[in-house]
Amino acid sequence: MTRLVELEATGPRKLDPSDIDDEKGDIAVCQCGLSESFPFCDGSHRRTRDEDDETTYVYENGERRELKRVVTIDEDTEV
Repeated sequence: MTRLVELEATGPRKLDPSDIDDEKGDIAVCQCGLSESFPFCDGSHRRTRDEDDETTYVYENGERRELKRVVTIDEDTEV
């Protein structure tokens, strides 16, 4: 399984004491790229449980779509 995820952040996110959950006492960091509270986990990864290993997915507006192909271009390439 692959997943196309686009993030707006351009640098590292430094965590501080205010990021600690007062109730749980921990910090969960998102590793799927789908969290609405990125870089923190909000449980969005649960939607990926039935993803197929041979398929590429994109999640937009809460909906999952299968991608037929992914095309990348170099910034210096004319389109």
